[in-house]
Amino acid sequence: MEKSFEKGIVLDLKSLIDYSEGGVISRQLIKSAAGNITLFSFDKGEGLSEHTAPFDALVQILEGTAEITINGNKFTVGKGESIVFPVNAPHAVFAVERFKMLLTMIKG
Repeated sequence: MEKSFEKGIVLDLKSLIDYSEGGVISRQLIKSAAGNITLFSFDKGEGLSEHTAPFDALVQILEGTAEITINGNKFTVGKGESIVFPVNAPHAVFAVERFKMLLTMIKG
């Protein structure tokens, strides 16, 4: 069930997206010519295969633990931690356990 959100108030981001058994859910919060901000939830064992992006991307883990691969290097990133995908760097995401993340992409 999608939950709406208001601007100009304090938000608990992880409460704005649910989990889907055996799936990945994304919910775009802000989209503009300058970039976008998107919430994701991943069920355990799910992920995104290796890909690239034409700009830097900041990932903030809101809940759970993810295995993130950048340029072939694996990182375990947990709640409260962040990592940046450098521009054009091959990267992938895997759910070690259920997790939620906030992805911020800004076009340079």
